[in-house]
Amino acid sequence: MEQTCLKAREASLKLALWSDDQKNALLKAISENVSANTAKIAAANQKDLDEAEKMLAGGELSGPLVKRLSLQGPKIAQLNSYLESVASLPNPVGVKQFGMRLDNGMDLERVSCPLGVLAVIFESRPEVVVQVSALSIKSSNAVILKGGKEAKNSNRALWEIINETLVAFDLEGAVGLMESREDVDSILSQDKYVDLIIPRGGNAFVQYIQNNTKIPVLGHADGICHVYLDSEADKDMAIKLTLDSKLDYPSACNAVETLLVHESVAKGILPDLAAAFKKEGVELRGCESTTKIVAGLKEATADDWATEYTDLILSIKIVKTFEEAVTHINQYGSGHTDSIITENEETAETFMGSVDSGCVFHNASTRFSDGFVFGLGAEVGISTNKTHARGPVGLEGLVIYKYKLRASGQIKGDYSSGKKTFLHERLA
Repeated sequence: MEQTCLKAREASLKLALWSDDQKNALLKAISENVSANTAKIAAANQKDLDEAEKMLAGGELSGPLVKRLSLQGPKIAQLNSYLESVASLPNPVGVKQFGMRLDNGMDLERVSCPLGVLAVIFESRPEVVVQVSALSIKSSNAVILKGGKEAKNSNRALWEIINETLVAFDLEGAVGLMESREDVDSILSQDKYVDLIIPRGGNAFVQYIQNNTKIPVLGHADGICHVYLDSEADKDMAIKLTLDSKLDYPSACNAVETLLVHESVAKGILPDLAAAFKKEGVELRGCESTTKIVAGLKEATADDWATEYTDLILSIKIVKTFEEAVTHINQYGSGHTDSIITENEETAETFMGSVDSGCVFHNASTRFSDGFVFGLGAEVGISTNKTHARGPVGLEGLVIYKYKLRASGQIKGDYSSGKKTFLHERLA
């Protein structure tokens, strides 16, 4: 693992000097190689799918993870869209953020630069290999990937295609692959080489990573997302957006898990909404007030408000006030994505200012919380941190900055003694 990290470090130093044209040429070459190997990708993925069905039957793998595993037909073609989208984005490296003339002949500037070496650990979805590799290359970072064992054949096939292209560009090591749990434990100690770990998985897994490494960790433990139907919500819109927030991709981290409904609209909306959900096979769990409006519901407990189901289950709570809804979200939410449905613009703005989450929406499905949707090209993960990156993390979350000072022989002693004074003139 130390050798893998060392190779990644060496590759990252090369990438830091590459022009945007060079990086885009590499991404284009990877895209062409993916297109030339669709049969290889599909065959490898089918092996994983066949094995996953056995693991599902044996209780070793959950249904949501199996759903995320498929990489067939259109989803393979989507890989090229990711690569092309990332290549089309502006170069995030070398962007001047700040300029200051300290004195005549002494100019300071702050410019964006890559983080260095990333380690990204994820479950199931093999397309992450391509998404994260593309974002890392575009931001001039090297990356070491670790996918779940359920996608081992798919992950290796995609990595081999990418690595083959990297070798041709004399950049071997820029994308590395870990394949065992022992590799994960090993990389946690590589703080000499690895600059950031991004774990994508469940709460227990993310906490394990955070508690066992000195390396900075960026990510989210849970995706407990809310939709709040305000007292001034449009009924048709409320039903449409709530259904989409749960049904579009139930196992995604941006799927709604708890629906909050203002008591003034509950009787008018919940019966029709519950009927629509039941038709789709969604299990509904409600607070005491909800069960009085919709018969036959399982009563929700405090644990339900704090649970990410990643499945066809939705908890519902009726609230008496807007303030109660916000308080509930800030207490039980995970800081991921929360949405308000209302025709009142002022209420919506108050909601988006009060809810402490990385993504806050007005009259929109929570499913829009996504790096590709946001125009970031793709995403390396979702962050609920309050550090340098929050929400869907695209290119801007994979760069930091450095200060560059260009002088002409000045010495600090002249300014310390008062012989000279700083100008501190802002530069464009």
